[in-house]
Amino acid sequence: MVDNSPWDEVARMIQLTRIDGTVFYLNPDLIELLEATHDTHVTLTNGHRYVCAEKPDLIVERIADFRRMAMGAIRRSA
Repeated sequence: MVDNSPWDEVARMIQLTRIDGTVFYLNPDLIELLEATHDTHVTLTNGHRYVCAEKPDLIVERIADFRRMAMGAIRRSA
């Protein structure tokens, strides 16, 4: 059985905030580069760029948390 709930998609992403305060979700597997300037610029493997309010170290922490959560889910299902 496939769960098509919106939470299923969000669970595969990390939450970030645009400069204007709007929240968006990003697949951390697509991040190629984080640049720390006045704002943080996130460049994806497809060339798309996003500017967000979070500092790079917080984004890296969220990616690590995401990976820990994913590995825990794999271990529980095995």
